[in-house]
Parts: sequence; structure tokens; C-alpha cells
Amino acid sequence: MPHDCFEHRKSKATLSLCRHEGSVLANTAFGARLVKHDFLFGFGGFDALDAASGLLDAQRQAFVEERLSRMIAISNYATLPFYWGRFEEKEGSPQTSGLMAAARWLAQRGVRLKGHPLCWHTVCADWLMQYSNTDILRKQLARIRREVAGFEGVIDIWDVINEVVIMPVFDRYDNAVTRIARDLGRVGLVKRVFAAARDANPNAVLILNDFNTSPAYERLVEECLAAGVPIDAIGIQSHQHQGYWGRGKLEDVLGRFSRFGLPLHFTENSLVSGQLMPPHIVDLNDWVVPDWPSTPAGEERQARELEEMYTILFANPQVEAVTNWDATDGKWLRAPTGLLRADNTAKPAWEALDHLINHTFSSDIQCHTDSQGRAEITGIRGKYELSCEGKQAAFDLSSASDSAITVVV
Repeated sequence: MPHDCFEHRKSKATLSLCRHEGSVLANTAFGARLVKHDFLFGFGGFDALDAASGLLDAQRQAFVEERLSRMIAISNYATLPFYWGRFEEKEGSPQTSGLMAAARWLAQRGVRLKGHPLCWHTVCADWLMQYSNTDILRKQLARIRREVAGFEGVIDIWDVINEVVIMPVFDRYDNAVTRIARDLGRVGLVKRVFAAARDANPNAVLILNDFNTSPAYERLVEECLAAGVPIDAIGIQSHQHQGYWGRGKLEDVLGRFSRFGLPLHFTENSLVSGQLMPPHIVDLNDWVVPDWPSTPAGEERQARELEEMYTILFANPQVEAVTNWDATDGKWLRAPTGLLRADNTAKPAWEALDHLINHTFSSDIQCHTDSQGRAEITGIRGKYELSCEGKQAAFDLSSASDSAITVVV
């Protein structure tokens, strides 16, 4: 794909370079390189809970930190788990301190964070079942306000509600959220949970997330927007355990959901580097195997497919984020969907994304200032490190076109 497909990711600016005492750096060579994208390249950052826990021995701590460091090298964004049934297994005893420690551990390393999810019928808190639907809703909304307000400034992006399309008709087991979804209807519940999240943090990015990419999800988005639900981004899950969607399906999904004019987040992406799940499996959770190995041929396939998928997504102006769900193999469903093997070694997929994100999708600017110490630059939006006369400085290249930036070296 030609590089001009990425022009919408770039901004122009006039840089003015000066020294600390105020004199301009006239007719001076400098370099600037992108060190952190505005576009969100994410991963499932669940290992940060262990890294920040203080409970690991030195060897295990080093191993977990190595894993996270490899992922941070190609990521600027991570998802942390807020599944209610695990986060608050006992009513009144949420695991806030552990999640906050993990969030701060990642944030200190320059990673933006998302909490997932605030409302979901799966991994729901069992203790809710003793309450009436009225009380379940009240507790659900209180839970949302507690987390969104409590983590404000550390986590400001949220999957507010997960998999709503199936929620009212979910019949595999009884749960509290499905009960209130049946009472309120899909749009009624979405409206209530989004209102609670917005009230708790008016500046948060609030996402509606689903694995269902059919017209049913489109209708839900339409109905929610018509009802005034403040959706900031549409979340699209893309767990491809039964095979890569391919360019055709990707472009179809992008076309159908881009029409809403909202940013698109590919929130949960996975591609298998081993045997594919059989096509007759309807619910991916039904494929239970004792072992699911990665293979050399599968790893090469995974790398090719991820490279194409990320390139297509980066080239689409509506897409704002993509998250590879598993950092390592053997996590969800024991699937070989990681970018790293279980021993932390990099798979070809990691190498492919490293090349894309840190080279193909990047900008390395070499320029000279004029007699007034100014230079016109163009680059992929994000944070830059500037080098001049043996010194370094930082600046942001924002979405504002033709901006003026002064850099003191």
C-alpha cells in the first residue's frame, strides 16, 4: 500500500528553534523522530497486575517485566480488566488498589489506558442475583460511577457496555445484567450506563463494544444515537480464531460502521498462529482443547495477516485504535494468538508489527532551519524527539494543521 494512503495521519507545522537564552538557531541542521503515535496501538495489559503487585519473586518479576517491555515497544495503549465478577467477587470488596497499581505502572511508562468492561452479562458478579431488578440496576450504575470517577486521570477510556446485541436474549445461564437488559431493552440499558459514565467523568472516551458486526449492531448504534446516547467511539471485536477476515470483510465492516462518523476502535483483535478453530463452532468459548500449539507455518501466516490488517486499518481515517488482545500465546481459550510465545520470545507477528509501527507508519525528519530559525515540517501525528547540536528536546505534532511550535534546545 503506497505511503500516500497515510496522509490523513499527518500534520504540518512551522518549527521555531531557539536556545534557552532566547537566540534563534538559524541555518542549523536538526533531526526529529516520532517516538509515540497519536493513533492507539494496543495490547491486553493484564500482566501489569502481576508486575505491580509486589508479590512476585525476583526471577518472575523480571520475566513479567520483560514481557511487558516487549509489548510496550510496539504499543502505546493497553486494556485493563474490570470484569465485575472478578473485580468485586465479594460485594463491597473491589480490587481497586490492585488495578490502580497496574494502571499507574503502565501509565508511568507512557501507556494510555482503557478499562474493560463496566457492564457485561458474562463474568458478572454472582452476588447480584439476590437483588431485585431495580436494585441490580442501581448497583450497576453505582459501580460505573465508582470506577469511572475513581480512576479519572489514570484511565479515561472505557468500554462502557459489552456485547449488547446478544444481551437480552442470552440464554446460556441466568445472570443479573441480562435480567435488567430484558426489562429496559437494549437502548434503555445503554442509555442508563452511558449516562452514569458521562456523569462520573465528562471528559472520558466512552465506547460501545460488540463482537457482532452484523446489521443488528448497526441498528443498535442508530437507535442509541437517535436516543441521545453519548457514544464517543464504536468498538469492534475481531477475534478471528476461525480464520482471518481478509480484506473483503474488513472493508465491508469499515464501510458499514464508518457511516456513523464516529471513531472506530478495533478493541479485541486476535489471529491464530496454529490450527484454526473448526468453522462449525458458533461460540468460540465452546472450543475447549487441552493444548493449542503454535506452528512455524501458522506463525508466518499470522504475521502476514496482521501486517495486512493493520495496514488497512491505519489507512482508514475513521479508525483510531487497534488492540491485539493477547500479548502471549496460551491465554484466552489457550489459543496461540499472542505476538510473543509463552517464553517471551518474539514471533514473526511481533517483528512485522514492530516494522510497521516503528518504521513504515513512522516519521524521521531531517531538516534545516532558515535565517529566522524556522522550518516547515510534515509528519505522522504524535510525540517527537528532536536532536540538534548534540542536545535533545521534545514536541507534539498535533491534529491542528499548519500549527506553530517553538522548541527550546
